[in-house]
Order: sequence, then structure tokens, then C-alpha cells
Amino acid sequence: MLHTRDLSGTVEIDGIQYEWVLQREPQWCTVDGWRGMTIIVRMHDAQREAVLEFPMPSARRSKLQPQLRRPRVNQQIVENGVRAALAAGWEPISRGKPIVFEVDANGC
Repeated sequence: MLHTRDLSGTVEIDGIQYEWVLQREPQWCTVDGWRGMTIIVRMHDAQREAVLEFPMPSARRSKLQPQLRRPRVNQQIVENGVRAALAAGWEPISRGKPIVFEVDANGC
């Protein structure tokens, strides 16, 4: 059986469907150094997006270099991120540019 990773999906929070997609895995940036993964979240049939920026994984957790680790994305992390973005003032039904939120490794 082929193992596939979740690169997109939907979560339901308070009866509302939100679509998410993994935009960027951890990568090296010449200006900022290592940057963590980024997930884009959008309410189903809405325009405004929230960009959830996660920190770079700690090298102490793995014998591999942190940039070689695959990011772990699960429903709980995405739900926590959506709840944190909503609490911080994200209005998914409004118009405008995507809003960037920095969250911790658990999405809070």
C-alpha cells in the first residue's frame, strides 16, 4: 500500500467548513535562514485567506537535520490554527489580502 501525505483537506469548526493546503515545507531562505512550514486556510466559498506560519522544527527532536524532516500536518493542528486565527481577528468572509499568523508547533 502506498503511503500518501496529507497536503490539503478540510476541517469543520462550529459547523463551518474550512479548506486548507500545505503551501510551503520547511526551507532555507537567504534573508531569514530556515523557515518553517506554511498552511493556507480559507472558509469554503469565501475569499479571504489566513496564512499560518509554523516555526522551524527543533534539531533536538531528531537525529536528522531539521530541514530533512517531513512536516507533520494533522486535523488537530489545523483546527488549532484556525481557532487561533479567528481569535486574533481573522474575518474569513471579508475581502482583502491574506493575513499572516505566526503559530506554535501545535497551531495555537
